[in-house]
Amino acid sequence: MSPYGKPFGVDRYRDFPVACGMGMRISFELTDRDLGFFREALSQSRQAVKDAEESEIIDAITDVLDEIRKSEPLPDFVGKRLPELESLISMLNDEEWQLPDSDRESLLATFVYFADPEDILPDDIPVIGYLDDVIIIELAVRELHHVREAYEDFCAFRDDFEKKQAKDIDPVIRRDRIDRRRQQLHQRMRRRSARLTKSKIW
Repeated sequence: MSPYGKPFGVDRYRDFPVACGMGMRISFELTDRDLGFFREALSQSRQAVKDAEESEIIDAITDVLDEIRKSEPLPDFVGKRLPELESLISMLNDEEWQLPDSDRESLLATFVYFADPEDILPDDIPVIGYLDDVIIIELAVRELHHVREAYEDFCAFRDDFEKKQAKDIDPVIRRDRIDRRRQQLHQRMRRRSARLTKSKIW
């Protein structure tokens, strides 16, 4: 029994059970005003991108990821987003993919925000300190859905090509095949992204 005369797991003021040891799904809507806070923060991050070397930003976000992983076990809502962040970094670093400049700038701004410990919610606040960073990652993933989809197809094509071809294949032929596939996928992602309703976060 709880101190309030009810069994543990039952809310003090309501008569329905509260789940014990179970996950809880919380959904909320970001209004235009809410997005305005993130838009302003990303605008500042974009300015920082202009003032910094790309390699410095990549090093900073990599260091932050290393520090976060040292803090494991992490809240699930953070831990589940780290692979997404790592995949975005891989896409940015892949020289053969040649990510377009506009998408590149958006990703770098996202990384700058994530690496900033004094963002909308300071990262040193226990549990929820990375909540705003998770939201930024989620927004970036949704905004760049067709870009990431095209990149995944590019990686699959490249891996399949490497497996089927002899290791001593002419580098010129390889580059030609890779370049043609990349161009096709870039065109596809531009068409699909143009039809996508933007969140206007960038």
